[in-house]
Amino acid sequence: MEHTGDTVPLTELLDERRHLVEVARWMLGSPVAAERVTDEAYREWYGLSDGQRSRIRTPRIWLTHVVGGLALARLSPPGPDGDARTSAPRREPRDAGPEGEADEVLLRAVDTLPPAQRAAFVLDGILGAPARTAPGGAARSVPDRADPAVVARDGLRAWSDRPASARRQEETARAVRQACADGDPVGLRAVLADDVIAFFDGGGKVRALTTPVTGDEHVARNLLTLLSVQPRTTVDTWPVNGRTGLVVRCHERVAAVITLDLVHSRVGRIWVVLNPDKLRAWNSAALDRM
Repeated sequence: MEHTGDTVPLTELLDERRHLVEVARWMLGSPVAAERVTDEAYREWYGLSDGQRSRIRTPRIWLTHVVGGLALARLSPPGPDGDARTSAPRREPRDAGPEGEADEVLLRAVDTLPPAQRAAFVLDGILGAPARTAPGGAARSVPDRADPAVVARDGLRAWSDRPASARRQEETARAVRQACADGDPVGLRAVLADDVIAFFDGGGKVRALTTPVTGDEHVARNLLTLLSVQPRTTVDTWPVNGRTGLVVRCHERVAAVITLDLVHSRVGRIWVVLNPDKLRAWNSAALDRM
């Protein structure tokens, strides 16, 4: 299914979260509580259906109102039953849980696996039930290398007919970086496969896309928008998961890490990590090098 795309520049996403945290901190006086309230507001956002989100003309204003309501609820004195009072109406139940946005990205990737590998991956990795255990609790004597769950994990990263050479990987990453720096959709599409898929992992902490973007035209447009040139924003080639990828820094902090999976020398899949929790290690490593 093609996606029309509704990505906004990365700097805007970061500024939006910073604004919400500041509003919550101003009301609550606690940086920790402000972060929690902001996370809860984003959970409210991701709990909406696609149709409900599409009807919100200015998400930043909507999120600010939610943050304000949540902060007021925390400040309200306890009611007769001991619970905090709040003047805000009770929000109706949402379809998605707190982890819905991150889980959806993972599950859509798992959907690309063959049925046997997909089932093994779910049992072994998500539900915590080892796929190597036969009915009745007896352990199977199948070597790890033949285990479908192991094959599935490997397949999510090594799904092309043959791995791209390190040199070709670096050349492609540099071409993607240059096209984004130049705002060049033609140059970017030249290194993308026609059926390229881009996944965006915001972890429910920033307003990232909740569904994969497919097709070279839509992926190029969304990637160029996300990485649009802004002051104090840099995009550099960098080793990511053992291959050359892209690291985006805003105000000298890592704001996104992008992995490029090549198929026949063109980019077949793009994994964009925007989740600030997953980027903490990158920023900690940067401080250690200073």
